[in-house]
Amino acid sequence: MDLVLNVADYYFFTPYVYPSSWLEDEPLRQIIGLMVVTNLGAAILYLGLGALSYFFIFDHKLMQHPQFLENQVQREIKYALWSLPWISVPTVALFFAEVRGYSKLYDSVDESPLGWSGLIFSMVSFLFFTDMCIYWVHRFLHHKLIYKYFHKPHHVWKIPTPFASHAFHPVDGFVQGLPYHIYPFLFPLHKILYLVLYVFVNIWTISIHDGDYRVPNLMEHIINGSAHHTDHHLFFDYNYGQYFTLWDHIGGSYRYPSALMGKGPHDHIKKLMAEGKGCC
Repeated sequence: MDLVLNVADYYFFTPYVYPSSWLEDEPLRQIIGLMVVTNLGAAILYLGLGALSYFFIFDHKLMQHPQFLENQVQREIKYALWSLPWISVPTVALFFAEVRGYSKLYDSVDESPLGWSGLIFSMVSFLFFTDMCIYWVHRFLHHKLIYKYFHKPHHVWKIPTPFASHAFHPVDGFVQGLPYHIYPFLFPLHKILYLVLYVFVNIWTISIHDGDYRVPNLMEHIINGSAHHTDHHLFFDYNYGQYFTLWDHIGGSYRYPSALMGKGPHDHIKKLMAEGKGCC
């Protein structure tokens, strides 16, 4: 995150915001800068990527489903934009620790323990590590003693749109995002690759809420796509994974997507239309 902060300092904060007497490595200045960059970046990624997915990928016929809520899109956006600033507070604390040099992030490939192969290994290990952690965090959030306090707001969206991707309770959003921030404190990771993975994570989070249920046949039991995650929203106790179905298979929570069996939301809408019960 220090790369982003340095760019913001060079092009915006130093010439236009802070007095020249306030050094760029001043802790308070870094915290303020990180708060601005984190909140602005999160909003841009969420609204920008969410809008692209909503207008070009999401099938708007899903809005005819009986469980699609009135004014749902507006409600998703409103809830996400309320939640993101709260999520950013503990997130910035972790970013601040990174900027101050407490993580294992590095600048150059020469600093990688395994060179270029280390970058590939760290990318793969990042995905599998975070997928494993998120599975168990997500499953824990479904425990009956805490579900209604933190995770239930996200399950209001039975037929989610891309804008539901970040519509979490702040505690829910932070703890599910925590594995991404923990990884570079435990394992070496290139700073630019970390930023690329951070953007990828946001794209993937949106994609599993985009209503595009197509999955390559060979990957149906491996990749946790939108069809899998929609069943999680609909049936609650299945498909907790983020990218893969590995831990769902191990944990006994895997459910083959109903949409791939001709029993998904689209099929329900077609049935209602055939019975003359559709709204459009």
